[in-house]
Amino acid sequence: MTKRTPAHDNRMTRGREAKVFTRIVTVVLDSVGAGALPDAAEYGDLGTDTLGNIARCHGGLFLPTLASLGLGCIRRLEGVAAVDKPLASHGRMAEVSKGKDTTTGHWEMAGCPVFRPFPVFPGGFPAAVVARISSLTGRQVIGNKAASGTEIIAALGEEHLRTGALIVYTSADSVLQVAAHESVVPVDELNAIGRRLREEVCQGDYAVGRVIIRPFVGSPGAFVRTANRHDFSLEPPAPTVIDRLKAAGLMVTGVGKIGDIFAGRGLTASYPTKSNDHGMETLAGLVREERRAGLIMANLVEFDSVYGHRNDCRGYARALERVDGQLALLLPLLADDDLLVITADHGCDPTTPGTDHTREYVPLLAYARGRPGRDLGVRATFADLAATVAENFALEPLPYGTSFLGDIAG
Repeated sequence: MTKRTPAHDNRMTRGREAKVFTRIVTVVLDSVGAGALPDAAEYGDLGTDTLGNIARCHGGLFLPTLASLGLGCIRRLEGVAAVDKPLASHGRMAEVSKGKDTTTGHWEMAGCPVFRPFPVFPGGFPAAVVARISSLTGRQVIGNKAASGTEIIAALGEEHLRTGALIVYTSADSVLQVAAHESVVPVDELNAIGRRLREEVCQGDYAVGRVIIRPFVGSPGAFVRTANRHDFSLEPPAPTVIDRLKAAGLMVTGVGKIGDIFAGRGLTASYPTKSNDHGMETLAGLVREERRAGLIMANLVEFDSVYGHRNDCRGYARALERVDGQLALLLPLLADDDLLVITADHGCDPTTPGTDHTREYVPLLAYARGRPGRDLGVRATFADLAATVAENFALEPLPYGTSFLGDIAG
């Protein structure tokens, strides 16, 4: 069982006043799944394996940093050695939430699994929702179907330029996405539209996990989405570990879209980013300069948005190899009392026919300088990460998750 009992909670916290780690730095490799979960067939994802299939597609991955940490010890990956003495503790985490998207993955990592699926609209949104969008924005709606973002912009971008109508679409995930050319709907106006849709339309039966605005530029035949995307998420329905960290006066810093995912709740600072490179640069600066106790959590979104959803296996592989090199530069910046956790939020296997997220395990690497890497096995829930953070900072345990702090600190 992943839900704690009161007796278990008491044993976890009794006598724990001092922190083992002053800072916990978590890097979420967005969509870097590690093999299909046992229930993947229920989601149409039987046989999916983001890391494994990319490695095969690419003829092997060159990931020396992740290999040294123990990535190849989690499962066999072409090109990634299973080293004898990994520097990090290593394992996989299973998702118990009903879903396979960014919101459910991150919320579960923070100790708040989602057992009631968010609503999805594979046939498009009801006429009443479309009418409400038009009424609120003063613009017509085109699209209104499940589609790839790049494909629907290519198909409807010219009509949008001509009419000013908003391109509204969804996917297999619980999202309402609005695309508009930055010359037609300026980014500030599009952000305001996203916020209003979140607050006034996407509630109740239509409470999708995220409202996403998708600005683009260019001309017909050459439209390109910009980095000015913004997500408007629901708030988690229960307290998360980041709420408890903030309430305890500890640092909670989000990098990338972390602030969006948690609707700003629980954060003491947020640094939106434009790319994986920008995210890693921002993270390195924070690790080097910000020494307060607490959590730094970064999301590297391009694995998902640029490569997974576009079925770009080669691009995905190159992006993994680039971040591997950046991790090599990050490790020396960590202090002796830092814990670095590398994981993911779901899969998005680019070798599958579809372009949607995939229901997969996620990798788990936990590195602390001078501490031996141990096998953490298969964790029953992403919430084990939240339980570990809570135990480290002597916070009140959350209802879900089992800490692995003793495994890595013992």
